[in-house]
Amino acid sequence: MDRSTWFFHPILIFAVSIIALGTSLILYIYWYIEVSAGLKRLVDRFNLDAAQILTAQTWVVILVLSILVGLILLGLFTIFVYSQKMVQLYRLQHNFINNFTHELKTPVASLSLYLETFKKHDLAREDWLKFVDYMLADVKRLSDNISRILNLARIESRSFAGDFVWLDPVAVIERFLEKHQHLFAHCRVELNRHPGEPVFCRINPALFDILLMNLMTNAINYNRSEAPAISIRVQVSAVRLHIYFQDNGIGFEKDEKKKIFKKFYQIGSSDDMTAKGSGIGLYLVHSIVRIHKGRISASSPGPGQGALFSLSLPMHKKQFQPAGRRRA
Repeated sequence: MDRSTWFFHPILIFAVSIIALGTSLILYIYWYIEVSAGLKRLVDRFNLDAAQILTAQTWVVILVLSILVGLILLGLFTIFVYSQKMVQLYRLQHNFINNFTHELKTPVASLSLYLETFKKHDLAREDWLKFVDYMLADVKRLSDNISRILNLARIESRSFAGDFVWLDPVAVIERFLEKHQHLFAHCRVELNRHPGEPVFCRINPALFDILLMNLMTNAINYNRSEAPAISIRVQVSAVRLHIYFQDNGIGFEKDEKKKIFKKFYQIGSSDDMTAKGSGIGLYLVHSIVRIHKGRISASSPGPGQGALFSLSLPMHKKQFQPAGRRRA
């Protein structure tokens, strides 16, 4: 902070305001008591009617003024908390813009370099195909980033498409892994089904695919292991279905477990290169879980020890399911 403007810091202004208001209240009460004592002496000296001069209603004035000052203090505190949250959100948005700009510029620069290479040099077919594969990877990276932003806008505006239907989440996960197996070719993915009959949850298939994609890619992107591994375990309780996503990634500190679902929040820092991506993947996950009236939490033994994401969804047994689709 600039030394010439340190006295404009909101914390200092808030502290000075609190001290000033508290001092005003104390001085007012002290002054009123002194005046009351003086009036009482005046009544005793001249044998005046004390009921007219020293009425009990004056204490009501003190009470009312004290309540008003208390409300002012509460208002100042609320404004202070709100301003601090706005500052924090601004910083997160600033980091998001910087990181997301990097996520866009890097593949664009890479694509431009490959195209310039094609323009200036005659390449063997083997090299040509290799560069095309690199370009396709960059295009996919751009497409994924754009999709995250579009999905965020749709979810926050509640304009997502599709119906909610009664589906077996385990079967949905199996289809998802089969459909996108090329994305997890270099990972070890295990799905452990629960024993017994399938259970059904009210799911929006499009949103649930976004949830799975973000959880899975998050486990891969934030992973320094030579062989990323993701274990998906399913358990059934009396009324809820629990799905656990365990990875061997970078993990996180315990005090970050509630922050990682916030919009634009990223684990790590740009100094150690652990902070990457847009910072909205897990926020999307949390938003989609809330839309499904579920719960999700995250835990980790510590940095470098992997993470566990616990998803809980309300369920109904198959025999109790109404036929057909249900809207949200």
